[in-house]
Amino acid sequence: MADINVHRVHTLGLKAARTAADKMAARLEEKFELTGDWKGNLFQFSRSGVNGTLAVSETDLKLEITLGFLLKMMKAPIEKAVNEQLDIALTAKGAATKTPANAAPSKPAPKKK
Repeated sequence: MADINVHRVHTLGLKAARTAADKMAARLEEKFELTGDWKGNLFQFSRSGVNGTLAVSETDLKLEITLGFLLKMMKAPIEKAVNEQLDIALTAKGAATKTPANAAPSKPAPKKK
C-alpha cells in the first residue's frame, strides 16, 4: 500500500502531460537520486527505501509512492516536495499557482497613456 498518493486533474492532453511528467521526473530523479523508466504512460521509479509509479493520462496524473521504514519519518517533506514539483510541472509558466475557490478574479492593470 502506497504511503503517498497524489492525484491531479489537468487539461493538457496526453502529449503535454507526458512532457510535463518527464520534466517532473527528471527533477525528482535529481533531487532524490531516483532511477526509473517509462513503460507506455507509466513511469516506474525506485531508489533505496523508495519505489513508486506515476501514471499519466489525457486528463489526470496519479502518483503513488511507497516509503521504506526509515523514510516514513520524512513523509511530510517528501510529500510536500512531490506536490510542489507536480504544481510546477502542470502550470504553463513553470510556477505553481493556487487560487482559493472564493477569490475574486484579478483585474488587468490599467494601460498607461
